Amino acid sequence: MSKLNIGIILGSTRQGRVSPQVGEWVKSVADKRGDANYEIVDIADFKLPLLGEEDATAQATAWNTKLATLDGFVFIVQEYNHSITGALKNALDYAREAWNNKAAGIVSYGSVGGARAAEHLRGILGELSVADVRVHPALSLFTDFENGSVFKPNDLHLTNVNGMLDQVLAWSGALKTLRQ
Repeated sequence: MSKLNIGIILGSTRQGRVSPQVGEWVKSVADKRGDANYEIVDIADFKLPLLGEEDATAQATAWNTKLATLDGFVFIVQEYNHSITGALKNALDYAREAWNNKAAGIVSYGSVGGARAAEHLRGILGELSVADVRVHPALSLFTDFENGSVFKPNDLHLTNVNGMLDQVLAWSGALKTLRQ
């Protein structure tokens, strides 16, 4: 059986964001496992305008095509005003079937580990028929980032990242049978 394809979705598009650092860290942990094909998927690369404001057929097609190649996801989620970013919500709304019957893990960060954003994302994923997994690495802006801009994760997070990936792969493999 071929390896599953797991997209690590960067949930922020703003200048100065730290999600690329967190995403690269998750990818480096994941790649060492050798159990799936992991790739960073940066929503900023797709230049999605606000849904419904202009014709975005080309951007939406490219976004949906990318998502269709993936069997599961790991969302890198930062907490903004107790929720996910507007850019991530917009990207989620640009697709429907491409999300269906896939699994997702969440790695969040914020002043309380991004827990409130992760909970909001779970509700949205449920509506998109995405099975979110239980293990949830939550990173603190106070202990896992230097000056709020340089990501320096504590080693204790490795257990949760690997546990989350175990669950994402198990569920992604099981749900793939529904999509075939």
